[in-house]
Amino acid sequence: MKPIWIVDDDQSIRFVLEKALLREDLPTRSFTNPREVLQALETATDEDGPQILVSDIRMPGGSGLDLLGKVKEMHPGLPVIIMTAFSDLDSAVSAFQGGAFEYLPKPFDLPKAVELIRRAVEESQREEVAEERMAAAPEMLGQAPAMQDVFRAIGRLSQSNVTVMITGESGSGKELVARALHKHSPRANGPFVAINTAAIPKDLLESELFGHERGAFTGAQTMRRGRFEQADGGTLFLDEIGDMPFDLQTRLLRVLSDGHFYRVGGHNAVKAQVRVIAATHQDLEQRVRDGVFREDLFHRLNVIRLRLPALRERVEDVPMLTRHFLQQSAKQLGVEPKRISDAALAQLGMFSFPGNVRQLENVCHWLTVMAPAQVIEPKDLPPEVVGTAAFNGSSLGHVMAPARVQGTALGTEAGAEALADPVSGAGAGAGAGAGAADADRPIALPADALGAGRGWELGLEAEALELLANDRHDVWDVLSRRFESKLILTALHNTRGRRIEAAQKLGIGRNTITRKIQELGLE
Repeated sequence: MKPIWIVDDDQSIRFVLEKALLREDLPTRSFTNPREVLQALETATDEDGPQILVSDIRMPGGSGLDLLGKVKEMHPGLPVIIMTAFSDLDSAVSAFQGGAFEYLPKPFDLPKAVELIRRAVEESQREEVAEERMAAAPEMLGQAPAMQDVFRAIGRLSQSNVTVMITGESGSGKELVARALHKHSPRANGPFVAINTAAIPKDLLESELFGHERGAFTGAQTMRRGRFEQADGGTLFLDEIGDMPFDLQTRLLRVLSDGHFYRVGGHNAVKAQVRVIAATHQDLEQRVRDGVFREDLFHRLNVIRLRLPALRERVEDVPMLTRHFLQQSAKQLGVEPKRISDAALAQLGMFSFPGNVRQLENVCHWLTVMAPAQVIEPKDLPPEVVGTAAFNGSSLGHVMAPARVQGTALGTEAGAEALADPVSGAGAGAGAGAGAADADRPIALPADALGAGRGWELGLEAEALELLANDRHDVWDVLSRRFESKLILTALHNTRGRRIEAAQKLGIGRNTITRKIQELGLE
């Protein structure tokens, strides 16, 4: 095992740490100043280099923080523990900003110091193994059996130009699979063009797909090539194909049949050699039965179908994906990648991730910014993960409000009955025209409906980001309804269902609270 390097000008500190670590079978090497450490690092090999660096902050001949910065330039993945006196706690902030693994305040408790160093060693070894695995398989999206089936399918399709339909929940990585199919196909040297048909207004989608001629409509001042022309010789990825307007489905079917189409306002046929890969999170067979999706187009697209599993179906991939996203997020933000403990990974593995891989990526980005230490512990996880039991199955920020506010509110299957009158047993919706007479009727609230609101502002931000990333256009309405629902339910819980008292505490009128309960579907 590689040694623990100790840097401190105080001989007694070095002696105590050396003896304590040797009793734990951890080899050590000591230095008195940063200059000696830097010289040793220049000549050190992979075998005799440091496993962990433990350094004081203030030493003659150099600063521990300066040493931290230089070490991170030379060995970005080396865990560094900074020792600091109580008066140097402000420097601890600088240490974390510089990428320190943890700081050790002086005077320190020796068993706790050894425990911290042991934890750093374990994290270092685990990260080395994880980095080797990621380097060996950089294109791997997962190691679960369900994902292995997807990889095998990609391999079988590698020499084919056949049309592929990718199905799976939102955020499960359908575009990544589409890119992999393109990369390993005969069209790999051609362009990969992606378009989300649900994110573009109906009036503009035809022009986006097929292009338009100059003067075809108001604002069309020049001729524009559509996505089909842009993808000529390559692959066109049509995401959320289930939301394509019915009249455009006819044009798409014609293009898939003979490869010819007309630009909007054009009279000359354009031909493009394009492989189409479509994706949807919807049940297209059901949409065909509902008459909103053409059956002939469905069969044209559904030549080969790949089903992408939800993240909850491949929880064994969560640790690998988490470490990958932490590395990726740190690189984007220009900071030191954070490590995550086994306990925190276990907590993540118990979360249902309704937003799938995209939600896990958002969680890792949140942790990179918000986690206080370089090693992420369970207590550092965002509220929606820590409070999984409160609202299991909702999206990021679900602790702030019920997942549904109409019909079956509170995110439970109890539905309207969950708000039944505890006296009569009748549903609270029995008097839709409730006024002053029933304004103070008690409402029974299920205990698990009111989750802890810790970090609700962070949850709100995360939820907003998630909805905006999905190109929703009702974010204000959705989050406002959730916020008001949570506020009213909490007040009613506090007043044991007495509406007038709840309204007084909220600073609103009794008619207002009655109206809000009806509007938000809380009856």
